[in-house]
Amino acid sequence: MTENRAVPVATEADHEQLAFDAPGAASAGRLALPEHFFDRPALEVAPELLGALVVSRSQRGVTAVRITEVEAYEGPDDPASHAFRGPNRTNRAEFGAPGTFYVYRTHAVHRCLNAVCGPGRRPASVLLRAGTVVEGADAAQERRGPGVRPRDLARGPANLARALGIADLRHDGQSACDVAAELFLAEPSGGVASARVGRGPRTGVGGPAASYPWRFWMLGESSVSPYRAHPGSRRRTRARG
Repeated sequence: MTENRAVPVATEADHEQLAFDAPGAASAGRLALPEHFFDRPALEVAPELLGALVVSRSQRGVTAVRITEVEAYEGPDDPASHAFRGPNRTNRAEFGAPGTFYVYRTHAVHRCLNAVCGPGRRPASVLLRAGTVVEGADAAQERRGPGVRPRDLARGPANLARALGIADLRHDGQSACDVAAELFLAEPSGGVASARVGRGPRTGVGGPAASYPWRFWMLGESSVSPYRAHPGSRRRTRARG
């Protein structure tokens, strides 16, 4: 979450149109996570998001991804957070209400999806890093390409967003708790036992926050993305050795 914060304006041709004939279709049998769930520090919310669903609806139907990997970013207490130095044009959604989405653009073409946390208006968020497609696999496959293996459809934050059809910034600042919305976060069908949760440093984070163990993942899940240290951290390790 630390690089390429400039966010160009998306064009109409830059995204898949999300539109629904039946607003309740994706919500059948599912409950959206409530806003109060997010009104806590990101470090509390992050591991509890494992196993939850992120659901999108489009002209291609419903796509649902079961979240298997996340990272917490604790705003003013976290040098790796986009919010560490205060609000600006591209990160203002991270200063919004808990239970909303923060969507940013990285490497000029990819989008990454975050859930804004709290408490209150304290800027913090959880990056949705990876998941398993549990509904709408055909649509996700079409978005990602025919050669992508099922485990890789939503493996990595940019791939997760693409599998869901998120290709612009329209959901930035929108509610993540509205079951009738185009995109929302749904309660898991069952919790994930703490013994099944791994914890370690965040991928690609350098500087003073490089060692913060604020990445959480479901052990044994093939969709979890491989950990990669920040290049600067690897250089320092080799120099010490």
